[in-house]
Amino acid sequence: MLSRRDVLAGLAAWSAAALCMPAAASPGGGARLRRLAAAGLAQIGVTRAYDGAYRRIGYPGGDVEPWRGVCSDVVIRAYRAGLGVDLQRLVHEDMVRAFAAYPPLWGLKRPDPNIDHRRVPNLMVFFQRQGAAPDPSAAFEPGDLVTQMLPGNLPHIMLVSDRFAYDTRRYKVIHNIG
Repeated sequence: MLSRRDVLAGLAAWSAAALCMPAAASPGGGARLRRLAAAGLAQIGVTRAYDGAYRRIGYPGGDVEPWRGVCSDVVIRAYRAGLGVDLQRLVHEDMVRAFAAYPPLWGLKRPDPNIDHRRVPNLMVFFQRQGAAPDPSAAFEPGDLVTQMLPGNLPHIMLVSDRFAYDTRRYKVIHNIG
């Protein structure tokens, strides 16, 4: 059984209405966050196509082909590779327990393990339900998850890397935006 610490290891910040679970909140948190960031960096050049089409995938541990995906797939794969955490299973199990807590944006009558974990609003609810707290002043650190709303009201999620942007002290982000 995964501990709450394992589930939240990579969550530290969410955009303007940031949710924060600092690395210091769990023993070894900084090392875990760096493993998560490294797993995200390893995806660069692998996931080459932006493709959010619905697909039937295995459960647990299912994934679309590694060369395709959406922004959330970067996070899901980093959690699996860097921390051994299966967000597909965890999000699905939580949605089975508390389906009404999740956004009704897709008109579903029950959870669907093929797609629910790939939807940014569901990931946001899941992490909030695991104890993440608002903290808009949090400085981003490697392994943090950051969400934003793109033009057209499209939710987006990114993973903060441990690499600095050229000539700055700001970390680069890892994401698939197409």
